Amino acid sequence: MLEVHGSYIDSLRDKINNWLASDIGKSSKWAKYIRYTPDLFHLLIKLSVDPSVCNDCKAKLASTISYFVSPFDFIPEEYWGALGYVDDIALAAYVLDRIMQDTDIKTIESHWQGDTDLQPLISEILAAAEEMVGEKWWKKLKDLVKD
Repeated sequence: MLEVHGSYIDSLRDKINNWLASDIGKSSKWAKYIRYTPDLFHLLIKLSVDPSVCNDCKAKLASTISYFVSPFDFIPEEYWGALGYVDDIALAAYVLDRIMQDTDIKTIESHWQGDTDLQPLISEILAAAEEMVGEKWWKKLKDLVKD
């Protein structure tokens, strides 16, 4: 699994970095969040196999990971390119915020590989989520992992 996970992350990171270097990526108001897509996905994977994370949280993580890798989501990457990850990162932030209520933050942060503090990033993404994906899709995303 680690080899598959690593190659997916590498591929995702290349795709995001290429997009960030493009004119569209440079001008996107969501680029500051999209750049963390591979790090957020990595965090979801690591938490899903961490024995200290509760089973209810792991179920939410599994749903989010499935949504992340599915080609059939609300804002498809196949059509929108890297901009199509806004729904994936919004859902990831929502689930991570919920998991932070039940899991020691040190456990969560021990798996974080991003170059910024995780909690403020999650808060920023959540504050922008409805604007990023639209009110209708934001409600539907949150409904995917109801408490």
